[in-house]
Amino acid sequence: MNKSFPSGAGAPIEETVFYEGGPAKGDLLLNLLFGLTLIGIPFAVGAIVRALWLRFRITSRRIEVNGGWLGRDRTQVVYSQIREVRSVPRGFGAWGDMVLVLSDGAKLEMRAVPRFRELETYIDERRGAASQPAKPKGMAA
Repeated sequence: MNKSFPSGAGAPIEETVFYEGGPAKGDLLLNLLFGLTLIGIPFAVGAIVRALWLRFRITSRRIEVNGGWLGRDRTQVVYSQIREVRSVPRGFGAWGDMVLVLSDGAKLEMRAVPRFRELETYIDERRGAASQPAKPKGMAA
């Protein structure tokens, strides 16, 4: 899905949505199963809260995470701010947790991300493209 957003220069900025959605459904199912035990109840509650209020949006220009109480917290990061991407598989590799380490040392945690390997590759590609300076027109390579 492509969207054009107005820019100050007059030309629209193209932004392609790569992934938009909530956390992995397997995370909710597995934690609800664990919730049948006394020890698993807090994990089940956490998974329910994530399923209700956590949303990810990864586009060609930025990463947006909506979460918090009733989904009211919004965090946006552009690829040039990302220094490192770390991920850990969960649920036998069906989903994973990701941490984006930003250039100022801050960390953005993304829990229960579906297709996390594919998304990590996409973010690394965009991060690499954002860190390379654009060549002026007319310059030979």
